Amino acid sequence: MARTLARLTLALLLVAPLEAQTIPTPREYFGFEIGADRQLANWDQLTAWYQLLATRSDRVTLDTLGRTTLGLPFVMLTVTSPANHARLAELRDIQLRLADPRRIAGQQELGRLLDMGRTVVLVTHGVHATEVGGPQMAARLLHRLATSSEAKVREILDNVILLDIPSLNPDGLRMVVDWYRQWVSTEFEAAPLPMLYHFYIGHDNNRDWYAFTQIETELGVTKAHNAWHPQIVHDIHQMGSTGPRIFVPPFIDPWEPNIDPLLTAAVSQLGSYMAAEMLAQGLTGVAINAIYDAYTPARAYQHYHGGARILSETASIRIATPITVAPADLSTRRGLDVTQRSWNFPEVWGGGDWRLADIVDYMEAGVMALLSNAARNRRYWLENFYRINKRAVDGWPAWPAAWVLPGSAGTTSGLDAMLRILTIGDVEVHRATEAFEVDERRFAAGSYVIPMNQPYASFAQTLLERQVYPDLRLYPGGPPLPPYDVTAHTLPLLMGVDAVPVKRLPTVQLSAPIAPHEVRYETPAGFRGRDAPRIAVYKSWEEPMPEGWTRWVLDRHAVPYDTLHDADIRGGALRRYDVLLFEDQSPREIVQGWASSAMPAPYAGGLGEVGVAAVKQFVVGGGRVVTIGEATEFAIATFGLEVRNLVDGLQSREFYIPGSILRLQLQPGPLTEGVPPQTVTWFWRSSRAFGIADPRARVIGRYGSGDPLLSGWAMGQDRIAGQPALVEASVDRGSVVLFGFPPNYRGQTIASWPLLFNALRHRK
Repeated sequence: MARTLARLTLALLLVAPLEAQTIPTPREYFGFEIGADRQLANWDQLTAWYQLLATRSDRVTLDTLGRTTLGLPFVMLTVTSPANHARLAELRDIQLRLADPRRIAGQQELGRLLDMGRTVVLVTHGVHATEVGGPQMAARLLHRLATSSEAKVREILDNVILLDIPSLNPDGLRMVVDWYRQWVSTEFEAAPLPMLYHFYIGHDNNRDWYAFTQIETELGVTKAHNAWHPQIVHDIHQMGSTGPRIFVPPFIDPWEPNIDPLLTAAVSQLGSYMAAEMLAQGLTGVAINAIYDAYTPARAYQHYHGGARILSETASIRIATPITVAPADLSTRRGLDVTQRSWNFPEVWGGGDWRLADIVDYMEAGVMALLSNAARNRRYWLENFYRINKRAVDGWPAWPAAWVLPGSAGTTSGLDAMLRILTIGDVEVHRATEAFEVDERRFAAGSYVIPMNQPYASFAQTLLERQVYPDLRLYPGGPPLPPYDVTAHTLPLLMGVDAVPVKRLPTVQLSAPIAPHEVRYETPAGFRGRDAPRIAVYKSWEEPMPEGWTRWVLDRHAVPYDTLHDADIRGGALRRYDVLLFEDQSPREIVQGWASSAMPAPYAGGLGEVGVAAVKQFVVGGGRVVTIGEATEFAIATFGLEVRNLVDGLQSREFYIPGSILRLQLQPGPLTEGVPPQTVTWFWRSSRAFGIADPRARVIGRYGSGDPLLSGWAMGQDRIAGQPALVEASVDRGSVVLFGFPPNYRGQTIASWPLLFNALRHRK
């Protein structure tokens, strides 16, 4: 018997790959199974694990693409067969030729490239750091691909080049894991993080995929997307706990109209395949064609670069703490009833225990199904990729022949920012060497020209044109069907730059495509030297994302400021400052903060009565309080202003602007210095228009009269047309500024940044 076992063991060792014999299992390495209750690997442990895989497996390489905002390594693993690794440079060249059909000599060369190429798949995890399942699952998935002898794995390795970014937000992963470990097994286990889990933008790092404001986004785009132009990108997320167990495409309507129909069909078939595979493995509660649309490019860079974006959203728990979902708690989400079978929800999950292990299992099953499809349908993915890019090079009939950015147009920062976005997005932008005329309009020498017969013209088109979002209702004549995100992204409007579509290509001599463009941020006048205002930014322990975005803008412009927490203000810190900024945040969060039952000290509570009194005294003594969005209600109540929100309490069928660009009319004065009298503003869900009955209040800006909508979607906009949007009120020796709109929206509203700077330029 012993001899038989010895022969069997020897046979298994001969069959198993060498790396499987030398690489420990995740359990052996981490000391727990991936997905175990209340167990999380941190970023240091994970990166060391990936280094081990790359060192010991000839299927895996590891690259550090750069450093994160807080200095952690931002890494990517490349996983494929040893034979493919040996010719990786050749395979990448094939991929880049298919991405730009102008580089392919003819049908014979095309056939050779299609025969020799591999499907390139990019999988990304953990952009939202509290969604811990993805980065944990990556450790198990990559071990499986590095060591397994399964026929399915071999097929994937032979036919696919997998690029895996195991965390798009390493800084946030470290924050969340450290915080969770600190409080696990206490009354505050899985308590909310008391700061943004991306240093500047928190959850909005998933809305940065065309503006590229953050270093993590830029690294992902330039070092992964643009370096390889993958046919498929799988973006792994988590969602609420009371809906489906997992969502995969098809997406619901609307799709952004500049996405190629071939790509729409590819996304839909791949997502449906993944769902069918997961159901076949006994995983219930799988939803398709529900909840998520495919409209904004802020979440889908690859849709404009030939790649199929697969978003998966798996039901969450309390970080790594299990939950129990009662059947009565299962809820309808955007029309999907998760208590009933339907064509897009074939098998109901009836409630019960839900754990991190379940999340990891669902996520891994989805990725493996996607990779199997990519392997078995290699030829389809390469051919479809080529066709999409060929159609772009040939030009779409709905597109202009070119876009022209007049050389003298807009502010330098706005034009620079727009050129940076386009060039990072691999759009070919040329400069005219002399003046020219096209479509009966004269353009100066140095104007920028973007021909629309190029591979990534759709990216340029969707960012340069004005959006007309479809009027979607829950039923005819009923309330709006809310978009998943915003409805406008017109960069020329947001950045104060002219962009002109033309019907024919200019005949003028053009330069070669310009290199990736950089933005020159300069400190605005008045923020340096002895007379510079002393600025404080309120930083709640329920920190809102707009506050982080504002810190980002101030830091980019080297504007000095300090952040103050509740205790700082209660303790008298305002004596040292001239201006106090409250970003878009509810009065409850500002005054009350977290309940003591939800958060440990010192993170519980808000300003309280003492802090509110300190803010009052600050303004009475000559200080200025600047408030934005919901925070204006805090200022109105604190200073007894006779100002009200004109759209408060309106039903959505009466008034609805879910994220659009409007006209703004300004009065001359210190708060509008350097801004044209007719400009634009962003209107967000927390934005407002003011009704004023207070003689201390002066109207500085109004929404445009008539129809103020410039881009996006609006219902009932006549209710705010011509109404106050920006107000200043005198209070004793000081002043209060009320922004009904965000002057800085996701780092993009460069046209209205000067209004924010002007409001902060104040001395007692």
